[in-house]
Amino acid sequence: MNEDIKVYAFVGPSGTGKSYRAQMVASQYDIKFIIDDGILVKDNEIVAGNSAKKAPTKIETVKRALFINEAQQKEMLKAIKKYKPESILILGTSDNMVKEIAENLKLPKIKKTIYITDVATEEEIDSAKRIRTTEGKHVIPVPTFEIKKDFSGFLLDPLQIFKTNGLGNKPYISEKSIIRPTFNYIGNFTISDTVFRQIIEYLSLKTDAISEILKVRVNNSEEGPTIYIEAEVKYGINILSELSSFKEKCIKEIERLTTMNVRSMRIIAKKIKM
Repeated sequence: MNEDIKVYAFVGPSGTGKSYRAQMVASQYDIKFIIDDGILVKDNEIVAGNSAKKAPTKIETVKRALFINEAQQKEMLKAIKKYKPESILILGTSDNMVKEIAENLKLPKIKKTIYITDVATEEEIDSAKRIRTTEGKHVIPVPTFEIKKDFSGFLLDPLQIFKTNGLGNKPYISEKSIIRPTFNYIGNFTISDTVFRQIIEYLSLKTDAISEILKVRVNNSEEGPTIYIEAEVKYGINILSELSSFKEKCIKEIERLTTMNVRSMRIIAKKIKM
């Protein structure tokens, strides 16, 4: 057991905004590590685990969140041993849940428990519940770019970085990411192929080496879109170098604007403009 680790708990019913306020609470108690729904977060970065929100069923979600699976436990214990945290904040829906998580991960007894009602008003809690019920959205306490690779093809809504007064009027800066878990989708989330083409064409206008985008073909999959591009390039350029640079720009901008991973992209110089 990691006896030297100070264990804190942040407790509140599902959908009341715990993950949204997790960084604020952690900042107040100078806690660098957060355990939330099966993942270990260190300073706004996921360092271990797989989010329970990716689970295909609610039963599997609960199992992942509690670290019941032996392989999942081993991964988390290995990460804790590697990073040697001085303190950890465990998020849960009840006192029993956070206690079970601590026991499954061989952590010391919980030193202090903070409740959602300590840091959020009744109106804020009701608003969070309403969003969870009507839109099925969940929050992960890390920036969007940190979880994008883990949630390829999922709906991700970044909450803008903000600065406000946290617990004890202590300023903090953070960003959160909203997802819909797999078992909670209402229909499919898709982005029109036209959107990808428009992004690519816009970037081509700002690239001297390309005179025109001739064709864009998009194949969507659970892992993300596969994109094929045919372009007319200008005579005298270094084709390999210029198209490689353009490809990187396209991938970066598509992922930024659509929050979907580009599984692969291929660009062909079909014509040369003299």
